[in-house]
Amino acid sequence: MCGIFGYIGKKNNAVNIVLDGLKTLEYRGYDSWGIAFTFIEYKAKKEIKSIKIIKKTGKIGGVVLSEKVRSNFALGHTRWATHGGVTKINAHPHLDCSNKIALIHNGIIENYDEIKNELISNGHNFRSETDTEVAVHLIEENYNKLKKQKIKNKKQKVRLRDDGSTFLEAVRLAFKRFAGLNAIIVMDLDSRSIVAAKNGSPLVLGKGKDENYLASDSHALQRHTRDLYYMEDEEIAIVKRNKIEIYDVKDGNKKNKVNFHRLTCSYKLDGKGSFSHHMLKEIYDQPKIINQIIRNPDKSLQKIVQLIKKSYGTYLVGCGTAAYACLEGTYIFSKIAKRHINYSVGSEFGYLVNYLTNKSLVLALSQSGETIDVIEAIKKAKTKGATIGAMVNVYGSTLCRLSDHQIYLHAGTEQAVVSTKAFTAKLAYLILISFSIIDKKDEGINLLSKSIISVNDILNDEYIKKISKLVKYLNRYNNIYIIGRGLSYPIALESALKIKEASYIHAEGFAAGELKHGVIALIEKGTPCIAFLPNDETYGASLAGAMEMKARGGYIVGISYKPHEVFDCYLPIRDCGIATIIPSAVVGQLLGFLLALERGINPDMPRNLAKSVTVK
Repeated sequence: MCGIFGYIGKKNNAVNIVLDGLKTLEYRGYDSWGIAFTFIEYKAKKEIKSIKIIKKTGKIGGVVLSEKVRSNFALGHTRWATHGGVTKINAHPHLDCSNKIALIHNGIIENYDEIKNELISNGHNFRSETDTEVAVHLIEENYNKLKKQKIKNKKQKVRLRDDGSTFLEAVRLAFKRFAGLNAIIVMDLDSRSIVAAKNGSPLVLGKGKDENYLASDSHALQRHTRDLYYMEDEEIAIVKRNKIEIYDVKDGNKKNKVNFHRLTCSYKLDGKGSFSHHMLKEIYDQPKIINQIIRNPDKSLQKIVQLIKKSYGTYLVGCGTAAYACLEGTYIFSKIAKRHINYSVGSEFGYLVNYLTNKSLVLALSQSGETIDVIEAIKKAKTKGATIGAMVNVYGSTLCRLSDHQIYLHAGTEQAVVSTKAFTAKLAYLILISFSIIDKKDEGINLLSKSIISVNDILNDEYIKKISKLVKYLNRYNNIYIIGRGLSYPIALESALKIKEASYIHAEGFAAGELKHGVIALIEKGTPCIAFLPNDETYGASLAGAMEMKARGGYIVGISYKPHEVFDCYLPIRDCGIATIIPSAVVGQLLGFLLALERGINPDMPRNLAKSVTVK
């Protein structure tokens, strides 16, 4: 969720390097940001070094810092509030009592209260409401004790200059105490060192010539270096201008062999082009991406097909939008491949792993590859001996490195927080995999080709105008209800999510057959009700559900291959067989996007949401 970026090296514009790095991480979502950097000034011909902090609430935007700010050592952070409100004081970085140590953090220190009380009793003064500030004070406490011990052991009265090893040990001892999943980066003025530690939340180190970098996302580093090291859990690193060393958090032993990965692919942030928003551009990207999947599917597709054929139980796992893709997968595999595939939300899968064996296959879906609930679930599945497959959009992500086999979506970087193109790319792959299991891949390709034509129909100006007119009606209400059956049920859920995320209107998707089991009580005169009615075996029963809502006064929006008199508004979609789910999803995406604009909301960065959910 939080974005992290750090630099130490030969350049004197470290502050602007870090600021630019944070801007590449803006898509993750945040409510405040800050930078810490070393600063040298001269008073009475004496050089005075200090750490300066810049912290703000809101967006970075077009902030440009003065060229007079010369520093070759800086850290930056974008924050989503978890402990403590959205204030300048609570923004990262945080300083220790001496103002010589600065720290940024991603995660939650679950035992912060206990540690904080201990530190207060030892005389530490806290400025913020955050759990993060506990970390920097505990490191200060350890550092002071270790330095005193070092002086005592050497029987010297003068203060010894630390080469970074003492600071490293102070951070290691502190990090060992933290409960929960966390990543921290800490800078020390005295030793001119950066120390990074990881357990759960992602951290990547970038190696340059006389300079080194740190970030939460690898793509933030690619303009600076192609030599990357993805930190593993329970690792701690000391980073200086001309060295990077990795140690084990548990025992402090140095890792003699550190293999840097040479980045061969490019994560291009395309910008919005001629579009008003990233979300709109990414909606329009979808026909091209599906065509690319058809023409050049990932080389691991056939391997996944063979694994599904051989496995004793296949399980699809994901969170949010990816969870709905997983649920859709169960319908696709049942209908096409005649196979029962299990599904679970990532946060719940950890409670279901007892039935996994070394013959099980778990296929995890995640746009970022850093979704913490999915990662934790996969770790548990690995302990049972299950084979792990991953369907992701980001090379080198944690989920990729944990998995045995990977399918890359090749959808391009999603910069809008609300996921669109990664979702339909997952659906396209699930369709191809399913048809490949029964050796009818060409039939799947044919249906996906039809879906491209249908999506292009939806993305023409007249269709957009029709949806724009509809959202003016929908915006008058606080609740929207969306029904679907079979393949259209997960699309109803996903469409409701798009509306909630982008426009903040409560939307509820549910199986049409569940109307009589409670939801029908909420339908009254004028209530917006959206029905997905594809040309399949569910059409008649779903139409009956639309009629039930109409009888209670509901305003019926029919998304279907043919019109019907029950519809107050008709949005046509071509019949693409099983691939009709793709244009259906695009209509839901446009509803969310256009409702956001109608309500004056920026759909690229919805409140309280992050692109990559890396904390529990």
